[in-house]
Amino acid sequence: MSRFQPFPPRGSVLASGLFAFSLAAGVLMFQPATAAAQTPPAPAPAPKPAPDVLIFTNGDQLTGTLERGVGDSIVFKSDMAGEITVPLDKVKELRSNSNFAVLRKDVPLTRKAVEAGTIKLDDGNITVSSSSSSRTIETIPVKQLAFIIDSPTYTNELEGHKKPWQGWNGSITAGATIVRSTQTGSNFNASVTAIRAIPTVPYLPKRSRSIFNLSETYGKLTQPAVPQSNIIASVTKTNIFHTDFEQDQYFSARLYALGTTSLDHNFSQGLDLQQVYGAGIGWTPVQNAKQQLDLTVNIHYEKQTFELDASNQNLIGATIAENYMRNLPGKLVFTESLNALPAFNNSNAYSANATAGLALPVYHRLSVSFNTTDNFLNNPSPGFKKNSYQFVTGLTYTLH
Repeated sequence: MSRFQPFPPRGSVLASGLFAFSLAAGVLMFQPATAAAQTPPAPAPAPKPAPDVLIFTNGDQLTGTLERGVGDSIVFKSDMAGEITVPLDKVKELRSNSNFAVLRKDVPLTRKAVEAGTIKLDDGNITVSSSSSSRTIETIPVKQLAFIIDSPTYTNELEGHKKPWQGWNGSITAGATIVRSTQTGSNFNASVTAIRAIPTVPYLPKRSRSIFNLSETYGKLTQPAVPQSNIIASVTKTNIFHTDFEQDQYFSARLYALGTTSLDHNFSQGLDLQQVYGAGIGWTPVQNAKQQLDLTVNIHYEKQTFELDASNQNLIGATIAENYMRNLPGKLVFTESLNALPAFNNSNAYSANATAGLALPVYHRLSVSFNTTDNFLNNPSPGFKKNSYQFVTGLTYTLH
């Protein structure tokens, strides 16, 4: 038997080759088509909203973004002019495709839902229209305008309920003094200030405000005895602690009711703990972008516990206070406060404290602060001081 197989016919070989080539080409053509069918097409980018248009009474025109309206003016931002405030009597026409809530002066600012929509100002009226249809929601004369608020801000600030830890801002300050010389001493200072105003945006009238303060000064100075001299060994300690919390509920933009509590400890006055719990009323006679002044008065219960129990007091009294803040040139911030605490059932058991501070920004949220505090207590324990004074420098970090 021969080891070689006979060759197949030439026609069979050609047919087999053509079949294999056709099969491979079909597979190659089928694979990309299948892959293309399995891969969804990339979504088309969302079209950019048309810019808002502002036309002035003199014919000038700006395109950009309407940010808000308060009273008789609006705030408009454009690439050409930046953020500008425009009186409404200088506006001939305004068109915006974004959703805004428009509030009237004669309607109280409450949590009641207001339907938002696109707005158009023309012929002295503001027309609010549904963004999903051409339906007119409301037409408001410009003279009756109170606020124009973008829909997300309105929902968040007026319809929403903030959680207790949301909306806070404030600062943390810390300083230290270390002495290693004839005497050995260390002095540490720390303070926290936190404020929460609802609504959080400054152009809306406040409904409530929470204020929290905490400060601590602790120091120890050791004087070793010096041989062959009159200097004897001694240890001096400083421990001054203060914290307070105030809750305000507003009747109007400047008048509010308040509840307050405070705790104080001052070793130099022999004061182990002073507790104050009161309620009263506050008034803000000055409030603008540069400065704010608050005047408050409350009736309180005060308990004073001293190092010597014989000096302890239970008092009914009042707190008369003023708090002032001013923004100075160069982003300097000056703050000052004064509190007087007379007692009704013991006229000799009065106290007072005053503070003043200046913050100088140095880098982003960091600033150098200079603070002075004076505490006066008319009835300290025997042998202790009536007056306690501090001047503290430190670094301050702004939380928000």
